[in-house]
Amino acid sequence: MGTEPLQRKLAAVFYTDLAGYSRLTGEDEEGTHQRLSACLDAIAASVEHHNGNVLHLAGDAMLADFGTVVDALTCAVGTQRDLDIRNKGLPDERKLKFRIGINLGDVIVDRNEIYGDGVNVAARLETLAEPGGTCISGAVYDAIGTKLRLNYEFMGEQVVKNIARPVRAYRIVLVETKESEREAITETAGAPAPTLENPSIAVLPFANMSADSEQEYFADGITEDIITALSKISGLFVIARNSTFTYKGKAADVKQVSRDLDVRYVLEGSVRKVGNRVRITVQLIDATTARHLWAERYDRDLTDIFALQDEITTQVVTALQVQLVEGEQARVWRRSTDNLEAWDCLNQGLAHFRHFTQEENLKARKFFHKAVTSDPQYAAARVWLGWTYWADVRYLWTDSMDDCLTQAVEMAHEALALDDSIPETRALLGTIHLIKREYEQAIAEGEKAIALDPNGADVTALLAMTLNWAGRPDEAIGLIRKAMGLSPLYSAWYLAVLAHAQRLMEQHEEALSTYKASIERSPKHIGAHIGLTITYAELGRDQEARTQGMEILKINPKFTITKYTDALTYKDPAHATRALGALRKVGLPE
Repeated sequence: MGTEPLQRKLAAVFYTDLAGYSRLTGEDEEGTHQRLSACLDAIAASVEHHNGNVLHLAGDAMLADFGTVVDALTCAVGTQRDLDIRNKGLPDERKLKFRIGINLGDVIVDRNEIYGDGVNVAARLETLAEPGGTCISGAVYDAIGTKLRLNYEFMGEQVVKNIARPVRAYRIVLVETKESEREAITETAGAPAPTLENPSIAVLPFANMSADSEQEYFADGITEDIITALSKISGLFVIARNSTFTYKGKAADVKQVSRDLDVRYVLEGSVRKVGNRVRITVQLIDATTARHLWAERYDRDLTDIFALQDEITTQVVTALQVQLVEGEQARVWRRSTDNLEAWDCLNQGLAHFRHFTQEENLKARKFFHKAVTSDPQYAAARVWLGWTYWADVRYLWTDSMDDCLTQAVEMAHEALALDDSIPETRALLGTIHLIKREYEQAIAEGEKAIALDPNGADVTALLAMTLNWAGRPDEAIGLIRKAMGLSPLYSAWYLAVLAHAQRLMEQHEEALSTYKASIERSPKHIGAHIGLTITYAELGRDQEARTQGMEILKINPKFTITKYTDALTYKDPAHATRALGALRKVGLPE
């Protein structure tokens, strides 16, 4: 009988132990043991609170794992701050200070324990940390992006015991907090309070209270319009739609939302549409205290929906005491249509478009066409219509590539002529220039999109994608981290963009981890599978590369290297040659 294959998983590994344990026990064995036990209990509670698992305790050391690096690092930061409070008032020689190391990597799972280099690296990182400090690997640093908005200090490539390759390491630098903030941290079991200079807010999907479940798109459209308006305000940090809509249909605890998204304020509400009447209830909450700052219920005619959205936005801005800079007021309350039927069709189209399948793309196109017919001056409808044609080209859903690209260009320019304030128009033009290999124009349009929407996670990530193809992966990494900070529960394709940049910079081990994380979130993301295949091949891990090549063909049995060549828009031909050579190496069909 053959042996069973080892079970593996990608994990955020957390390793901690007490600095100076031998000295402390030598000086006060019983007292040190009592205080150590209390500290380990507190750390274990924090691990559990942050969705982690304590796997092993050995004397003064603890091993735990987490499903996400956000949970692992949030736990570490909160733990160190909590331990700092416990040490307050003690002489320096009696303080218990723990070192923490965190790594993201593959681990072997056996009998409720984890093993392998993923664990060993975390343990070695722990030894590099200062007493009371935390050290993370490059893989964690790349995956965390700017989501927790901590300060990081690069420690260089570290050669550590029993690890073949040098480990890129970073030290977490904590900023001193006020006593009131420390108390709040203790109350939330170690979770760090948001520390943004500007107010930070997440707008949760408004609940559909209508009897008709098909009215979901209506409630979603109201939510998205409010997010869009708020995101145009430079004095606010607004979490992107991609992240907040992960809470759709769930009973979200606002304090947990605050921890997950690293925001202070949460806006939530509900929508009930009956005939020509609409009722909207809305409340703004300080999530760190669960205190309601403002709440209101509106009963209006359906024709008042646009004015009502503006009123809600105004109330939020007023409650958070945000000052609008010159020109922002006109931008925030500027909308493309006052035609309710056109707006309704647009939101139905968006509900289909975001499935990213050929069938749903065609359904979305029909609704966008209806929106344009209802209001020929509706710029947003034209730009989203353009995106459906772009998707046909990008995902090879059409045999009329040139015709679809021409339609996308026409829609983008028509939208721009009607309203030059829509960031998605500039982003569309940027991706069209990229397809045409017009790199400087593509980057310029992407930058204009971000200028129009500084909180726009998707437009930021799209520019990062463009920079990769333009041969500027170092800049792409910084930009995709920014996008991840704007949308902490970001889409899988964000990770694929980050992994692509890492691969281009020959950070192959980091790219492997990031591609795997992308696939874990979206198992049929063919771009991530292609990137992972290329990375394995470039590392000489041929069997794993061939296995991934088979996954590509399972997702798309019609995949060929010839077709994929058309999708490679590298500025540097050497990058294309390298990628195609790797795919040929694993035997994918020509």
